[in-house]
Amino acid sequence: MIRWREGEVVGERARWGDAVEVEVRLGPPASPHRSGLGEIGTPGGVGEVPPRPIVRALAYVSVTGEPRVGDRVLLNTNALDNELGTGGVAMVVALPDRLPADRLDAADPAGVGHLVKARYTPLQTMVFGVDEQDSPHHALLAEAGELAGTPVVVADLHSSLPAVLAGLRERAPRARAAYLMTDGGALPATFSRTCALLRESEWLTAVVSCGQAYGGDLEAVNTYSGLLAARHVVNADVVVVTQGPGNLGTGTTWGFSGVSAGEALNAAAVLGGVGVAALRVSGADPRERHRGISHHSRTAYSRVLSRPADLPVPVLEGHPGIDPALAHQVARQAEELCAAGPHLVRHDIDLEGLDEVLDHAPVRLSTMGRGLAQDPAAFLAAAAAGRHAASLL
Repeated sequence: MIRWREGEVVGERARWGDAVEVEVRLGPPASPHRSGLGEIGTPGGVGEVPPRPIVRALAYVSVTGEPRVGDRVLLNTNALDNELGTGGVAMVVALPDRLPADRLDAADPAGVGHLVKARYTPLQTMVFGVDEQDSPHHALLAEAGELAGTPVVVADLHSSLPAVLAGLRERAPRARAAYLMTDGGALPATFSRTCALLRESEWLTAVVSCGQAYGGDLEAVNTYSGLLAARHVVNADVVVVTQGPGNLGTGTTWGFSGVSAGEALNAAAVLGGVGVAALRVSGADPRERHRGISHHSRTAYSRVLSRPADLPVPVLEGHPGIDPALAHQVARQAEELCAAGPHLVRHDIDLEGLDEVLDHAPVRLSTMGRGLAQDPAAFLAAAAAGRHAASLL
């Protein structure tokens, strides 16, 4: 279901890339049932009309057009009403009084693309695929079938991306890094402020969106074609693969979107790359299944992975700010993981110097609402994977 609301744009909060965050004053709900926003539209007394709430809403300019103060907007408030952590804002579906013009100029690839993403939803979009027949890269990718040893770092969470890059750049500052965004979380790449800032700071050379994800510098059909595009079109030295912001988990063995991490490592090996399995680690997550090495990593790398991959294990023992009990737990779980996952090749990674490079990252480090100070092990583990990738160049 979709919770529909109408509203009026009353201000702009921020913008990055294709995204604009605006403030919207809500109109009354379409039905009198109670929503997460509370009862709105009920008079407070005779002759009184209470003020309408103002909410944060996100619009993608390429989808809706440019929202302006005074515009009437149609909103989807599911994420807002359910108070989601990642993406807990209203989404602008349309500016019904001022629809954007069709983009049919053949000089604009976005207007003539043949790849449909978010397929068969009301907001399916046409994009220009890097390997479709009209692409200037079609012939190159038609012949390309190998990654030729390119390191492919795969992580469960989008929040690992800047930490992986920090570890990579600490040893290989000139390496060209591409981010391959899969469709396990957010579908629009522009939703990620992290990607926008990493591109601006030149920590990332390009973003490639694949599967149902869209909005990257390049659009690919799947993980395989996305990896090949990152290597042969972007000329990336290292590819980092994660889902977009907002992963899905149910607390069950198999019901989480991060199983795709194992699948991405398989794809990297099939194409002749060197898969690097970044561990999801936490010393602060209140959920036992994610303490130490998360069950997401343990499942994806021991039961989904079917091809060889390197497993960088952060040496947390004696590291400043790390609880010795957590360090012991991670070491024990890593040993168990390698015993259960016969395709894993363990590499113990020293962490000296990584705190400083993480502290100077161009984006705010945050995972599940916790920053570097609250959960340093999470970012050190990801940075260790980046440091290992640098050693493969």
